[in-house]
Amino acid sequence: MHMANEAQAEQQALEGMALTADLAKNIALFKELFEDVDLMQYRPLEGCGRFCLIWSAGVVNTLLLEEHIISSVLKNPIPPVTEKPLEHLMKHVLQSGSMKLESDLQELMKALCYGDCLLLAEGDERGLLMEAKAFISRSVSEPEGEKILSGPREGFSEVLMENLSMLRRKLRTSDLKLKYQDIGRRSNTQICVAYLGTLVKPAVLAELNKRLARIDMDAVLDSHYLTELIRDQRMSLFRSTGYTERPDVVAAKLLEGRVAVFVDGTPVVLTVPYLFIENFQSSEDYYVNFYAATIARLLRIFGFLLAIIMPGLYVAILCYHQEMLPSSLLIRIAVDSRNVPFPTPLEVFALLVMFDILRETGIRMPNGVGQAMSIVGALVVGSAAVEADLVSSNVIIITAVSGITTLLVPKLTTAVPILRNILILISAALGFYGLMLGMSFLFIHFLCLESFGVPQVDWDSPLRYQSSKDTFIRGPLWLMRERPNRLSANKTRMRTAEKDGEA
Repeated sequence: MHMANEAQAEQQALEGMALTADLAKNIALFKELFEDVDLMQYRPLEGCGRFCLIWSAGVVNTLLLEEHIISSVLKNPIPPVTEKPLEHLMKHVLQSGSMKLESDLQELMKALCYGDCLLLAEGDERGLLMEAKAFISRSVSEPEGEKILSGPREGFSEVLMENLSMLRRKLRTSDLKLKYQDIGRRSNTQICVAYLGTLVKPAVLAELNKRLARIDMDAVLDSHYLTELIRDQRMSLFRSTGYTERPDVVAAKLLEGRVAVFVDGTPVVLTVPYLFIENFQSSEDYYVNFYAATIARLLRIFGFLLAIIMPGLYVAILCYHQEMLPSSLLIRIAVDSRNVPFPTPLEVFALLVMFDILRETGIRMPNGVGQAMSIVGALVVGSAAVEADLVSSNVIIITAVSGITTLLVPKLTTAVPILRNILILISAALGFYGLMLGMSFLFIHFLCLESFGVPQVDWDSPLRYQSSKDTFIRGPLWLMRERPNRLSANKTRMRTAEKDGEA
C-alpha cells in the first residue's frame, strides 16, 4: 500500500509539470527535475534558431552527438515560416537513425537516463528524442558456469541490445517476437520477452505477462529478482524458471515453444516453462554423440539421488538396521568407530556442514586460491579429525561421496544440502522407514511441481518414444521429430522422407 501511494504521489507531481513553447522555461524545468545531477549536460544551439540539447554524460556517444546532431543543427538554417522546427529538423536535417517527438515528461526523463539525447526548441511544446547510446560493456566470452568442451563459446553480456542481437543471429525469422517492458518504479529496468509466435502456447505467454504486470517494486537489478517474484510454489526448494547465459541454449528453448525473459544489466536470461528434467540436462548433450550424452545424463540423475540418500541411508543402517550389513563390514565399522565420542547422526551432519563451508569458501575466493584452499582444507581437516578420533574414516568416505556427487548437478546445489540434512534427521529418528517416508514425500512433491500451468514432471501421459526422447535419455537427432507436447503449440519439429515407422 505504501509503495502504491508513493508511486501515485510521484505521478501526480509530474502531472503538474508540462513542456511549453517557451524554451527557457523548458530548460529550467529539466534543471529542476535533475537538480544536483551533475551528469546532465545542457548545450544551447542558436545558429539557425533557438535550441537546447540535453544529454547525460557517460552513457552517450559524444562523437555521434558532435558530428551528426550539433553540427547538423548549426549548419542548416531553418526557414522562417517553419512553425514546428523540431519536425523540420527530424525530416530534413538530422541524421540519427532513431528519432521520436515526445511530450510526456516521464518518457523524456526515462529516455535521458537510458542514453538518449533530447533536443528542445523555442516555439515547440514537444521534445525530440534521438538515440545516442554508448554503454561500456565487456567483450563476449564463454560463461564461467556453463563451460563446455565442444560447441559455441559465446555468452551473453550485461547490455540488452547486444544479447538480443546474439539471439537474432541464431533465429533469423520474422516469427521471433521481441516485446519490451519497463519494470521497477525507480530503476525503470528494461526487459524483453522473446518467443516464437507460431510455437508458443498463448496460455503460457498470457500467464507470464500477467505475473510481470503484478510486479511493483523500487528496482529490478537482476533477472533473479524476477525469478522469485513470478515463480510457482514460492516455498519450494526447486525452481520453476530456467536460467542460462548461453545464446544457443535460449534459441533451443524458444524452438521448443518456451518464452525467454531478457533483463537489461544482467547476462542471465530466464526461460519458462521449466521442466524438472532440465536440472540434469547440459547444453553439451546436444553437441556430442547421443550415447555419451545419455550416459552423462543418467550419471547426473544417479549422482543427485546418491547425494541426498547416501548419508541418511548410512545413518539409518548404523543406528537401526545393522543386520543389513555383512558381518565382516559391520565389525570393521564398529572397530573404526569405537573411540569416536559422538553419535553417528551428529558425526555425519557435522562433517557435511564442514564440507559445505569449505565449498562455499572456495567459491568466494579467487579461482586459484579457492581451489587450493578447498583441497588442502578438506585433506587437513579430514586427516586431523580421523587422527583425533573425532570422526570415523567411514563417515569421511560417505561425506566425500555425497559432496562430490552434489557437484554433478549444479542447478540443484541449493536444494541438495537441505534435502540431505532433512533425510538425515528423519533417518536418525525413524530409521530406514523414515528415509522411505521422506523420499516418498519428496517424489510426491516432484509430481506436484508446476511451471506456468505446465506440470514439471509428466507422469500421467502414455509412454511413447517421442515424449521421452529427451528426458532420462538423449535420443538421436534424426528421431527427435516432435517438440514436447506440454510446451509447444506446434508439435512437428522435423519432417523426414524415411519410412521407418513411428518410434
